[in-house]
Amino acid sequence: MWSTYLATNMESMLSIEELRTLSSSLRKEGLNSQQIADELSLSQDTIAWLLAGTKGRDKPHDTRIGWRTIGVKPQRVAAAAMIMADVADEEIGAENIDTVVGISINGILFAHEVADALGCEVAIHRNVDGGPGKGALSSKYGQVSGKSVIIVDDVLSSGVTMGKTIGLMKDAGADVKLCLVLVNKTAKNEIDDVPLRGVIRAVNV
Repeated sequence: MWSTYLATNMESMLSIEELRTLSSSLRKEGLNSQQIADELSLSQDTIAWLLAGTKGRDKPHDTRIGWRTIGVKPQRVAAAAMIMADVADEEIGAENIDTVVGISINGILFAHEVADALGCEVAIHRNVDGGPGKGALSSKYGQVSGKSVIIVDDVLSSGVTMGKTIGLMKDAGADVKLCLVLVNKTAKNEIDDVPLRGVIRAVNV
């Protein structure tokens, strides 16, 4: 029920109470905080605030990003990914990229298309239960040991997930060259000394 409601209302303006109800319903469906944040394109701080109840705590500063118009058509995802691939080529050169790492779930589609455009391997960082940004590299896709990689996601909210992914890739033996997102909701231009580029920057002023 709530999955259907969410799919039909992702692009509409939702009130705090509607977001709170959606967050609670997604939690009841078994999603963890990181997965709910991915689904609603909100920061994990905002999700924690919504799930804890909105009284007695200041609301985190956040910007909700809706890109469902892109996501419903594969050719639109591919078109957006072509821009991302062009940015990666501009920043470090396509010839210097061995593997594109997609952060699940929303970064996977973009990473697949970026890797295709760059002619390199694709790897998947999947979410696992645990603290914010907790994840693991899937063994079913490309591996990163000894390779130059870029990390791709849809939206960067706080940088926690991206920072954890950078750490995991480095621990696995990767040389992380660039972090690339569709929308950067921060003023950051790097994370853990790795350059960060967003196709779009959306920052509260």
